[in-house]
Amino acid sequence: MVTRLIPLLLLCLLPLKALALTQLQASVDRNPVTESEYFMLSVVADDELEAQALDTSALLKDFIVGRTSVSRSTQIINFDARKETRWQVMLAPKTTGQVTIPALSIDGVSSDAIELKVMPAGSRPEAQKNLFLRTSISAKEAYVGQLLTYKVKLFLAVELQRGVLSAPSISGAQIKQLGEDKESSEIVNGRRFRVIERSYGIIADEPGELAISGANFSGDVLVDTPRRGMFAFQESRPMQAQSDSMLVSIKPIPAEYHGDWLVSDLVMLKEEWDDKQTFEVGRPITRNLTLLASNADETSLPELKLSLPDNLKSYPEKAQRKTFVRDNQLVSQLTQTIAIVPSKPGSYTLPEIKVPWWNPHLKQQEFALLPARTIQVAPAADMPQPVINPPQEESNLSAGFWPWLTALFASLWLATCVLWLKARKQQAIAAPSTVLQAKASETQPGLAQACQQEDLSQVFKALKQELSDITGHSVTLDELPKLAPELAAVIAKIQASRYGKQGGDPAQYFPALLQAFERFKSQYSNAAGTASVLAPLNP
Repeated sequence: MVTRLIPLLLLCLLPLKALALTQLQASVDRNPVTESEYFMLSVVADDELEAQALDTSALLKDFIVGRTSVSRSTQIINFDARKETRWQVMLAPKTTGQVTIPALSIDGVSSDAIELKVMPAGSRPEAQKNLFLRTSISAKEAYVGQLLTYKVKLFLAVELQRGVLSAPSISGAQIKQLGEDKESSEIVNGRRFRVIERSYGIIADEPGELAISGANFSGDVLVDTPRRGMFAFQESRPMQAQSDSMLVSIKPIPAEYHGDWLVSDLVMLKEEWDDKQTFEVGRPITRNLTLLASNADETSLPELKLSLPDNLKSYPEKAQRKTFVRDNQLVSQLTQTIAIVPSKPGSYTLPEIKVPWWNPHLKQQEFALLPARTIQVAPAADMPQPVINPPQEESNLSAGFWPWLTALFASLWLATCVLWLKARKQQAIAAPSTVLQAKASETQPGLAQACQQEDLSQVFKALKQELSDITGHSVTLDELPKLAPELAAVIAKIQASRYGKQGGDPAQYFPALLQAFERFKSQYSNAAGTASVLAPLNP
């Protein structure tokens, strides 16, 4: 029985012995290679091992050791298990000439040394590479604050599994990506490549030499790998590439330049107006100004400086900035919307708007101009005409001289006259006011009704109409500060809410407007009554 168990135990131990490490093979994906260009060193062990089992420190003498990936596989054929551990090491030669990859060892098992021929950088044609980078810049000379367009093209002849395209490293400048990546295809020396293009904007902060290190790519690609058997497989391989560095000369701001610094290929100013020939008092005029600059960053566009004549109030909104691409050129835009409210009729000239900028091609200062514009402002169409009352004939009756003996009779007669004149004048004041109010109510809503409807235009119309009815003459909003300071303060808040930068709901001030109006009407009526009582008597 024991003799039968011994062969069985030996059979069980045979597969364990087969799984021990017996062979270590090293190979490269190409030879010769190029200086500073990464190639793949593959080391394969015929056993399942830990990742740190392979020591690559011996490679640091002549190579830049990049990314290392480890994979394991197991094959079972006719109950024969074969395990494999594969290391893929990215290497870049430090020098040219003949370089040796030394033998690598694991547990006493060593690989063979590999003789490499390293050619100078750039000597290998791009068409023979599976992956490479090309870069370009819009100008080799620029000014401080000028936008430089740096383009990176990644050429791929193999399928990209994953990857990262990193921006160039720059000191003393701002850099940001412009737009989205573009994808196309190109043929290089008869070989078709997939091309991924990315653009960066670079703005130098200081004059001098600007050093731009090359952009770099790091990722994995799928390559065809021959395997034993009837099937061919694709495996993932890490790859890296880096473009050449470049220098750009940055010039300072020219001493002869005056104004806010803006350097661009072309700068334009344009405006949009309401399609009207004549404007009205109190009605806002919308003016849209647009500043366009080619090959300039949106943050470099200056704020538009505007000035207006007296009796024209401006309420500018916050400027809007954006960047877009047109005809393969980057265009920055600043849009400014302004509401202009005239307070008096007349002819007004809006001064020209001038934006200085520097033309780097002609090396001179230029100006984007909007010429002066003259506008006509007419009285508001709903403004009531002044009421002219015909002069009343004054009574020239003489009271005569009353005898001192009839003093008592005279006193009674005078008291009677005073009471009669007072009643007569009150009727004369009340009648026109009642007629005007009735006439106004037929044509337009009253102030309270207009406030209830939240119609700002009708509120102003009703307010001016009722003020004119109370005072007996035409009243404009410009007269309010002297006539009714409290009403003027509320009107100013309403206009600021409607046309101001912050914006808001003018209706929130309508209750305060009605209260101020009622107080003014009460005060004005009391003042008118006192004046009539104190008026000199001339019976």
